[in-house]
Amino acid sequence: MKRFLILQLRPEDEAADEEFTSFLARSGLTAEETHRIRLDQEDLPADLSLSDYAGVIVGGGPGCVSDAPDEKPADEAKIEAEIMGLMPEITERDMPYLGCCYGLGILAHHLGGEVSKRKFGEAIGGTNCTITPDGQTDPLFDGVPREFRALVGHKEAVQETPPGAVHLVAGENCPMQMIRYGQNVYATQFHPEADGQSFATRIRIYRNKGYFHPDEADDLSAAVLAEEITAPEQILRNFVARYRQ
Repeated sequence: MKRFLILQLRPEDEAADEEFTSFLARSGLTAEETHRIRLDQEDLPADLSLSDYAGVIVGGGPGCVSDAPDEKPADEAKIEAEIMGLMPEITERDMPYLGCCYGLGILAHHLGGEVSKRKFGEAIGGTNCTITPDGQTDPLFDGVPREFRALVGHKEAVQETPPGAVHLVAGENCPMQMIRYGQNVYATQFHPEADGQSFATRIRIYRNKGYFHPDEADDLSAAVLAEEITAPEQILRNFVARYRQ
């Protein structure tokens, strides 16, 4: 059986471990069904072949694709370059791919879309999402209500549908909440792997990373813990079920 390649971008051990655990818990995957690579700690193998994997899942991280090269720390620039280096093959092969938050920026940038801080950044918390008419026919939304709540928190955003992509989910404050390229390349702005406890942990870890004023941390944690988040998890499970071999 082919495994899923999970690429992580978070340099904080606790945040990376929590994210990986959340991917497993909400996708239905076991650790044995995945190949986990933390790109802050290791390079992609020189002999890596995407043909060996059922799909690729890219997690979130504190970096921004839209930051100028000279503004990026060396480790962040290295991580971004590694991911971007895979995108031509992923899109040309129509390889099953699910980019989450940062993974959306990576895909949109590769496709020539505008990823910037000009508009549509969202504070940490829950947001209302609506599946578009194009999304309603996509198999990843089987069992998912047309309107649902999801957890977000991002400084930059995709400003409009990238060239060649299909807009699947719109948000109340950020239009590009989910897109698809080809038939199998997906990306979300929201976090399909996260629930309120996941976000409470990340709020504590990223308290001083500029997503919010540190004094707001306790109120933000209480707010995300009060959210009932179920639909994003179903989207993640549908992705894995569709491509699991």
